[in-house]
Amino acid sequence: MIKVIDTEKMNTYIKKYRINEMFSIDVSDYMNLYMFSKNEHICKEDDMLNTMFFVVDGKAKVYKNLANGKSLLLSFYKPFTVIGDIEFLDNNRADCSVQAIKDTYCIGIGFSIINEKLMNDCKFLKYRCKYLGEKLRSSSNNSSINLLYPLENRLSSYILAFINEETNNMRFIFDGGYNETAELLGTSYRHLNRTLNKLCNEGIIRKKDNSFIVSDLKKLKDLSGDLYR
Repeated sequence: MIKVIDTEKMNTYIKKYRINEMFSIDVSDYMNLYMFSKNEHICKEDDMLNTMFFVVDGKAKVYKNLANGKSLLLSFYKPFTVIGDIEFLDNNRADCSVQAIKDTYCIGIGFSIINEKLMNDCKFLKYRCKYLGEKLRSSSNNSSINLLYPLENRLSSYILAFINEETNNMRFIFDGGYNETAELLGTSYRHLNRTLNKLCNEGIIRKKDNSFIVSDLKKLKDLSGDLYR
């Protein structure tokens, strides 16, 4: 994690996502801009968290460690998502792990500042209640995806999260390897490999060295159906 000293850049994000409109008072002086590099954890499950982060650029995957030692993908966080809202209300221990899948910028406000300045701010508390309701609906939706959707759909959505349409970068790599990806998607290595081969045979993706290239973005999007949103 790098603290970014760039007031203009931070103010651009604050204005873009209307962050100051969440509060009855101006808390700009207590905000800091941070950058998490690709594959760096914003937080790890059960670690103490002392900052509420607002994701303003980039993307991160959210996963849960299971009792059997495996991990399960829950969702992807992209702008504008809040990290630490549940932990702030509970015991400060991260409920899940959040890992950047590309360089990700977050605006952070310390829990101590929130306790001191915002706990009686009705505007802030109303926003938090509304946002937590949306987060609960999203969590229920993603739980249904893991239970009911075929791997072909879940894998397509997973691949979409790692490519960059803005720069036309259609290449992706399973950074953690096939076994880790299979675990995250709740499947076996063999089933993941069969599904990848199926997507290749259908001309949706193609293998190149140790990576894959998306050949038919429209078909991939149709299969993904905006899962893990």
